[in-house]
Amino acid sequence: MLSKWLDPLLLLLTALTLLAGGVAHVAHKPDWASMCWAAGSLVMSAVLLIEIVRRLARREAGVDLIALLSITAALVFEQTLVAAVIALMLATGRTLEFFTRQRADRELRALIDRAPRFAWLQEEGGLRKIPVEQVQLHQTLLVRLGEVIPVDGRLLSPAAILDESALSGESLPVTRREGEQVHSGVSNVGAPILLIATRTAAQSTYAGIVRLAEAARRSRAPFVRLADRYAVFFIPLTLLIAGLAWQLSGDPLRALAVLVVATPCPLILAVPIAFMSGISRAARRGILIKDGATLEALAGVKQVFLDKTGTLTSGHARLQSIEVNGMGDPQCLLGLAASLAQASTHPISQAIVEAAHQRQLPLSVPQEVEEIPGSGLCGRVDGVRVRFGTLSFAHKEAPVADWVAAMLRHMDYLACSGSFIDVDGKLAGLLVFSDNVRRETPQTLRRLRVRGIEKIVMLTGDRLETAEMIALSAGIDELRAGLTPEDKVRAVQQGCLRTSTLMVGDGINDAPALAAANVGVAMGASGATASAQAAGVVLLVDRLDRLVEALDIARRTRYIARQGVLVGMGLSLLAMAVAAFGYLPPLIGAVVQEGIDVVIILNALRALGPLWGLRKRRLTAEHIDRLQDEHQQLSTVLSDLHQLASDFAQRPLAQAQTDLVELVNKLQTSLAQHEHEDENTLYPLLTLSMPGEDPMSAMSHAHREIFRLIHLLARMSSDFSSDPATASADEIQHQLIRLDTLVRLHFDQEEELFRYLDWR
Repeated sequence: MLSKWLDPLLLLLTALTLLAGGVAHVAHKPDWASMCWAAGSLVMSAVLLIEIVRRLARREAGVDLIALLSITAALVFEQTLVAAVIALMLATGRTLEFFTRQRADRELRALIDRAPRFAWLQEEGGLRKIPVEQVQLHQTLLVRLGEVIPVDGRLLSPAAILDESALSGESLPVTRREGEQVHSGVSNVGAPILLIATRTAAQSTYAGIVRLAEAARRSRAPFVRLADRYAVFFIPLTLLIAGLAWQLSGDPLRALAVLVVATPCPLILAVPIAFMSGISRAARRGILIKDGATLEALAGVKQVFLDKTGTLTSGHARLQSIEVNGMGDPQCLLGLAASLAQASTHPISQAIVEAAHQRQLPLSVPQEVEEIPGSGLCGRVDGVRVRFGTLSFAHKEAPVADWVAAMLRHMDYLACSGSFIDVDGKLAGLLVFSDNVRRETPQTLRRLRVRGIEKIVMLTGDRLETAEMIALSAGIDELRAGLTPEDKVRAVQQGCLRTSTLMVGDGINDAPALAAANVGVAMGASGATASAQAAGVVLLVDRLDRLVEALDIARRTRYIARQGVLVGMGLSLLAMAVAAFGYLPPLIGAVVQEGIDVVIILNALRALGPLWGLRKRRLTAEHIDRLQDEHQQLSTVLSDLHQLASDFAQRPLAQAQTDLVELVNKLQTSLAQHEHEDENTLYPLLTLSMPGEDPMSAMSHAHREIFRLIHLLARMSSDFSSDPATASADEIQHQLIRLDTLVRLHFDQEEELFRYLDWR
């Protein structure tokens, strides 16, 4: 406890001895005054000496030695008042750092202090209060109004109103429904709720967050003692200037004055205060950064690797459509599958049950259920034999009919997955699922590019055909599909050889790749538990756009820290030169150095404040003229697209095949290339020219849909040319009409935008 409050105690002691010496001096007791001033400075010297010896034992040099030399020199030259002022100056700086650390640590300490200590266990005999460490899986817990959820669990009550600000930073309460997962560490701000434990306390989300918060509090950034890096030349330079000043002037007080103003408080204090403030600022936004080393590395990132499932996409399968083979009832088919799916915890089964609940379908209790991992489920529902899952499992040993081939091709085109359903031995239908790109993903990637990220790469174990559609929808620069976890690690390691690299994953299967990157980022609070050792940054709220905030905070913090170091060194060197020429006496030098300390500390505290805005630039008339010329040059391609969209299905087969191949080639080489240049070059410039964080989001969304449709038409064209039976001419014409309508609307919108900018 005493060591924790050492700096404030030193400040109190040095202030009292300086004051007592001043009183003695006014009372014409110079000997007593000198003794008081010397006493305070000697105590500070002893503390500095002990710290320097300990650091030398760890083979660490430090510019603290200059502070010790300045106090010692002042005492040797009997300048006890100067020594006392230097001691007070050092104690003041150390105390300011102490209280700044306390303030900057507030958010991290709040996370740790609010960790739940007990839980209410519901048993047949009633409720029993137990330590949270004793909670077992599948036990039923009661969480009362105002209490913190002790462990991760599945909600049993119909609804729960939760305050998730401790994890997400969002102040508004959220409502969770029965069956949803709830994370430990969030507060119940509604009626009492019941949940069933799905993780123990040690495995739960909040336990992982607490471990990360404690690691962040204990960490010491390598940038924090940046002053020590300069000790090798700063100490000899200081001694050289002091020695020359003494030698040339013959006045030892000039040497003392140089040592006084060289006391490196600004250099020592600027960086730790800035870094602690930056980590605190990030914690307030639901971004937990482990340590200062990670913060510094994050600021230098130039390349980003992203996992697909759970990072670029939501990670939650959703029922997209119900395809029926024949004249069956889609709702009845879904009801049978959902009834059987109740017996499984697989995410696809949960998605089927959720879809049935949303449609308010009555579900029956399944019987004789058998689950084959990776294949599907089978069992009886209301006396009917039901199987669903992969095609080979649901309808095994049956030839692939035309309907099945069409459905497989349909899923392939749309990059979807599906579960075939067999009812009493007859293939009855197909449930099609999609894992959509997160709403914030495209905007986040654009904002990263605006901030100087040179390359964005998607890593996934999915098939190339499926991953391509996600990459086009998200706006990825490079796609690597069909990767094993080992392949992902190698890809990240190769990226690190070229430039500073960041890897973002869901924190479960991507832990090796997260550890291989310069900076690993785990997505969402649930990822914090699995990636506590692998990831340096955890986004406590399950939103990808917080990655941009983390990058902004890191870069601003590094800028402020470096600014403090350079300004502090510059002012100290200037004061040393002035003191060497005799224009700055030791006592005045100590006061000047104290003023420099205050300026540097206040500057470092700016890292706690809001982020800066991006500099706005105007789009020139030359840009607008060039864009309008390019649109004019593309008019022929748009005309060909419109014509083919009008009558493709009526054209003779051979002509339709040839015309489609030629059009797709034109679309890929001219239209797609033009839109890519707009997306990568023009739109970032437009974003800086217009108000708002992402004013081009709607236009950029149109780009991604154009890329997707061109890619889809290219695949359809290949199938149609090789075997017309595999791709319907009507379906191809439908996609041509969609692309034609979209491109014309998009071009009109851009023309209106250009006229608006030109008018401004």
